[in-house]
Amino acid sequence: MLKKIVLIVFFAVIGTIFYGYYVKENDFKTGEKIIGIGVLLFAFVLMPLFIYLRYRGRDLSHYTFNQPKKVEEKK
Repeated sequence: MLKKIVLIVFFAVIGTIFYGYYVKENDFKTGEKIIGIGVLLFAFVLMPLFIYLRYRGRDLSHYTFNQPKKVEEKK
């Protein structure tokens, strides 16, 4: 279900950016605003959804530099 949402948002963002370039030919300010909205959707909606989709259910401690050291028991 989440994969479908990410795909829909992806195509909406791409469509918004292309539509902004299309409108930019006739009305520069409106085209720039539409392109900006597409970029903001990409940065603040699509990327967090994609990152959540790819990393959910994984142990992220393998990707850190400071691995917790195992405490050796004293004999």
